[in-house]
Amino acid sequence: MAFAAAGLKTHIWNNNLRSIILLVGYPFLMGAIVWATAAAIGYFMGQSAGPHAPHGAIATHFANGFIAQYWPLIGTAVAIWFIIAWFFNTRMVRMLSHAKPVTRTEEPALYNLLENLCIARGLPMPQLNIIETDALNAFASGVQRSDYTVTVTRGLLNTLQPDEVEGVLAHELTHIINHDVRLLMVCIIFTGMIGFAMQLVWSSVRYGLYMPRSGNNRNNGGTVIIALVILLILAIGYGASLLTRFALSRRREYMADAGAVELTRNPDAMMRALQRISGRDHIPAVPDDVALMCIENDHAFMGLFATHPSIEDRIRALSTMTGTPIPSASGTEKSDNPLNPWVR
Repeated sequence: MAFAAAGLKTHIWNNNLRSIILLVGYPFLMGAIVWATAAAIGYFMGQSAGPHAPHGAIATHFANGFIAQYWPLIGTAVAIWFIIAWFFNTRMVRMLSHAKPVTRTEEPALYNLLENLCIARGLPMPQLNIIETDALNAFASGVQRSDYTVTVTRGLLNTLQPDEVEGVLAHELTHIINHDVRLLMVCIIFTGMIGFAMQLVWSSVRYGLYMPRSGNNRNNGGTVIIALVILLILAIGYGASLLTRFALSRRREYMADAGAVELTRNPDAMMRALQRISGRDHIPAVPDDVALMCIENDHAFMGLFATHPSIEDRIRALSTMTGTPIPSASGTEKSDNPLNPWVR
C-alpha cells in the first residue's frame, strides 16, 4: 500500500499541474480556433480580389486584425462562461442528473459510511445526493471544498452490500482528494464552449442551406462554404479537447480504485463492487458530460475515445497491486439480503 500512497501523492501533484496547464492551454486553443476561423473568412473574402491576389497574405492580415479588434470581447465572453460554470457547476450537475440531496435523517446508513471515510482522511463532509434509478453508478463532482458532492444511484444502494458501497464511496472520495473532479470540470467547461460554438455554426449552415435563394446565389453558396470550413476547424479543436479529456479520465479511474483500497483496506469488496456494476451502469437521460464523471461508463466509445478503462482491466490491476485473488462471478450475483440497510 505504501507504493500506492506514493503514487497517489504524485498523481495529486500531476493533477494540480495539469489543471494549471489546461487553464492556460485551453484559452490558447480557443484563440487558435478563432484565428483559424478568421483566416478562413479572410481567404474567401480575398477571392474577390482576383486569382493573382496574395490570398494567404490577405487571410493572415484579416485574421490578425480580427483578433486585435475582437479579442477583448471574446476573452470577456469566455471568462463569463467559465465563471458561471465554475460557481454554478454543482447546481447544473444536480439538475442534469436529476439527483436529490439527502441528509443523515433520510439516509442514516449511507451518510454514516461516507462520514466515517471522511473522518478517516480528515476531510470535510461533501454533499450527498441520490439519483432514483435502477442503474448502478456513482460519481463525484465540484471544484472547491464548499461544493464537493458525492452522488450514488438507488439501484447501487439496493444491489451492493455495505462493504461494497463503502468501496464505491471511497473511490469517489479519492477523486475529490486527488482533485480529479476539478481537473475534469475544467476540461468539461472549455470543451462545452467549443461544442456550443459548433452548434451555432451548424445552425448557420442549416439556415444557409434551406433559406430561399435570390439573385445572389453565388454569395449564398460562398457563405455556406465558409461556414462549413469554420465547422471543420471547430470540429478539429473539439476533437483535440475530447482526446485530452478522455485520456485524463482513463488514468484517474485506476488511481481512484487504488485510493479506495488504500482507504478501506478491502480490495475484495472494491473488486466485487466493480463486478456488480459492470453492464448495469447506464443512467437514462444523463448527458455525456455527467456520465464521464461516473465510476463506470461502458456506453462510451472504446479505444482512443474510451472515457473509462474496462471493468476487467481495473479488476486485474487491483488484483495485481494488492495480491488479492479476483472474486468469483457467483459471489457477486444480485442479493436480496434483508440485512442490506439500503434495500427498500
